[in-house]
Amino acid sequence: MAFQHGLSGLNASSKNLDVIGHNIANANTTGFKSSRAEFADLVASSMGAGGGANYGIGVEVAAVAQQFSQGNVTVTGNNLDVAINGNGFFKVQQADGSAAYTRAGNFKLDKTGDLVTNGGAQVMGFRVDPATGVSTSEAQPLSFPTGAPIQAKQTQSISATLNLDARVVAATSVTPNTPRPTYGTSVNVYDTQGVAVPVNLYFVKTATANTWQVYDKLDNPSATPPVVAAARGTITFDGNGKFASTNPTTLTTQVNPSIANPNNPPASWDVTIDLKNATQFGSKFAVADLSQDGYASGDLTSINISNDGMVMASYSNGVTRAEAQVALANFRNPQGLLAVGGNNWVESFDSGPAVLGKPGDGNFGALRSGALEDSNVDLTAELVNMMTAQRAYQANAQTIKTQDQVMSTLVNLR
Repeated sequence: MAFQHGLSGLNASSKNLDVIGHNIANANTTGFKSSRAEFADLVASSMGAGGGANYGIGVEVAAVAQQFSQGNVTVTGNNLDVAINGNGFFKVQQADGSAAYTRAGNFKLDKTGDLVTNGGAQVMGFRVDPATGVSTSEAQPLSFPTGAPIQAKQTQSISATLNLDARVVAATSVTPNTPRPTYGTSVNVYDTQGVAVPVNLYFVKTATANTWQVYDKLDNPSATPPVVAAARGTITFDGNGKFASTNPTTLTTQVNPSIANPNNPPASWDVTIDLKNATQFGSKFAVADLSQDGYASGDLTSINISNDGMVMASYSNGVTRAEAQVALANFRNPQGLLAVGGNNWVESFDSGPAVLGKPGDGNFGALRSGALEDSNVDLTAELVNMMTAQRAYQANAQTIKTQDQVMSTLVNLR
């Protein structure tokens, strides 16, 4: 027996205890992945030796393998926490511009509006065009307008859900004319500067069955000469009181922003009027919903990440819209990733290049918003492993002690 066997065993056991200690220390680290020491024997041999002439000379740590098993998902309720359930890593951009990857989804919004990790790395994602809702194919750092309001959007269409009383009859020489405001409503639309401009809609029953005229103005008999408002068109219902058609097919109203915006307002523009949800039933005139697609400028008030990775931003003007989608990355061999601290890994030759995708697509895992992935360390198993490693260390120390006693016996022979 040589001292080398015991020494190699002590070194291997010491490294094993280092790995176990590291796992135990990170039992509560979000997104942490445990490792294990893997051993291999050492053999001394000479070329051509056979017949059992190869001698073992100890042990070595062949590898410290990372274990990328799924950790438990714990609900936190924080709107910027997000956990990956399945394959994938969040891609982040470090301060030096290099890419790193993490499973820790405890993100923050810093003072400049960047979505960042606790280490200050920027979270990468696919930007979404607010106008079309289409996301880009190239990942970029996610940032949101905390220092300035979002630009106003000019109204392009109005949509009304209302009921016109089927019992109303048209004005005749016998039946007095119903005042136009009787069946009227109003909604604010927005110009390019975000200034609200009121738009009125009035409905007047015609002599034609199931047909109403649509106005956007009242007559002004006191003007010189008197002004008689022209109808914007008509709306017709079928015999069951359901919407049938409008004439013209697309109803519009012209909005003059100078009414509410006297300081060099933008030019007048046409807004379409959608009445497809209007009805004509035998009940009182009622407006159930009146909406338009414009909005004023607004400041960012909150950010939420949904289960599909969409980052939803809410603004003080009442607008909530998708601004981006969190990107996920996957690797051919995740165990080849290099741990660099701060819950981050970087790619290596062994891991292969990162493949980016969206949560839930292909072999990418799904996300759980308002939750975090716990460390996958099994604390009970690690404590058992620690006791086993301790026994191995003591046993290797005993082999050195025994070899020392043997050597002392030999030296003291007379």
